[in-house]
Amino acid sequence: MSYASPIFYNTINDIPSEYWEQLGCGTNTYYTPEFLRTYELANDDIVFRYIVIVNAQKEAVAFASTQVVTIPIETITQNIKISERLKSVIHRLFCNSSLKIMFCGNIFLSGEYGTFIKKDEDTNALFHELVAALKTVMKDTKRLHGVFVKDFKETSLKLTDQLKDYGYVPMKVEPNMIITLNPEWTSFDDYKDALKSKYRVKANKADSKSDALTVKEFTYQEIDHYKSELQALYENTIANANFNAQVLDLDTYILLKKTFGDQFIVKGYFLDEKLVGFLSAMRNGDNLDAHFIGLNYDLNKNYAIYPRILNDYVRLGILHEAKRINLGRTASEIKSTLGAKPQDLTCYCRHKRPLLNSLIQPFIKNIKIKDFKEHSPFKGKTA
Repeated sequence: MSYASPIFYNTINDIPSEYWEQLGCGTNTYYTPEFLRTYELANDDIVFRYIVIVNAQKEAVAFASTQVVTIPIETITQNIKISERLKSVIHRLFCNSSLKIMFCGNIFLSGEYGTFIKKDEDTNALFHELVAALKTVMKDTKRLHGVFVKDFKETSLKLTDQLKDYGYVPMKVEPNMIITLNPEWTSFDDYKDALKSKYRVKANKADSKSDALTVKEFTYQEIDHYKSELQALYENTIANANFNAQVLDLDTYILLKKTFGDQFIVKGYFLDEKLVGFLSAMRNGDNLDAHFIGLNYDLNKNYAIYPRILNDYVRLGILHEAKRINLGRTASEIKSTLGAKPQDLTCYCRHKRPLLNSLIQPFIKNIKIKDFKEHSPFKGKTA
C-alpha cells in the first residue's frame, strides 16, 4: 500500500479531529488529544512535535509524538552501570555540556506511548514511514544531539529492532513493575491474605507507622492550592531517582484533573496539617497506572510515607477493579515485595551526526541497568 507524505504539527490543536476518529486510538487515554494537550499547555520549556501518516485516501493511519528537551550529560551518566573510565570518556566527548535530545514517546510516562498504528493496517510498512518522518523532524531540529525512541516491550522488538537499520542502538532501561490483581480480591485484606507472612507483616507495618498521616483525595482546585508544595515534594523525589530527563510542571496535574475528573487521581498525605507526600495515578482501560509521587524524605523513616503510598496504589487498583497496577520504574526491589513483576523495556537511541553516532555506539552497547533482588511475596511462590 502506498502512503502520502507525513504531516507535521507543532501543536496538538492543529491536528484535525477527523484524524483522531480515523486512527481509533481513543481507547488508550495516553493517545487522546485531550491528554496530550495538558502536557503541551503546562510545559513551556519543552518543544512538542507530532507526526500523522495518511494513506492515499488522505485518511490517518499512524501517529507519533515527540518532545525535545535539554539534559545535562551528568544526568545521563550518573546512575548507569558503566565504568568510571567510560563515564570520563563520555563527559570529555560531550565537553561536560548539556545535550539537546528528542524523545519519541511520552518523556513523563514509562511505556509504548510514542507511536500508534491503526488496527488492520500494514504495521511494518507504517513503522518505517514513522521512522522516516522522525528523521525529517531530527534534521529540522537545530543543535540536536540525539534521539531516543521509547519504551518497547519484548513482544514489540521484532518490529522495533528494525530501527537498527536506521543507525539506532537498542538499550535496556529499567523495567516497569507490574502487579497483576486477582479478581477475587475485593479488599486490601484479601490481597494481604494472599501474601506470605513476612510480606503481610511488612504491609501492616507500613500502615501502622503511617497511621498518623491524614490522606485526602484532591480536587483540581486543591491541586492548584497546594501546587507549590506538590512541586517541591515531586522535585525532592526525582532528585533521588536513577534518571530523570525533565521536570514536569505540575500545572499539568491541574489540567489532567480538570479534563479527566475521577479517572485521574491525586492523593495528598498530611502530618499535622502539613503536606508531606502525594501520589498520582491514571485509570487507563484495565490498568491503574502510577504517575509521579512526592514525599518528604526526612519524615519517611518515621512515618513510612513511601511504603504507605505503595499500599495505597494496591488499594486503588482493587477499588477500581483494575486487572493490573503499573507501578512504573525505579525502586524495583521494594515494589517486588508487593508482588510486582518486571516488564522489560527497550529504548533505541542514536546521535544526529552519523560519525558521532558510530563513535558512541560501543559505549551505549556497554550500558547495563542496575540489578535488583526480585521477591516472590505471594503464598505458593518460592523465595
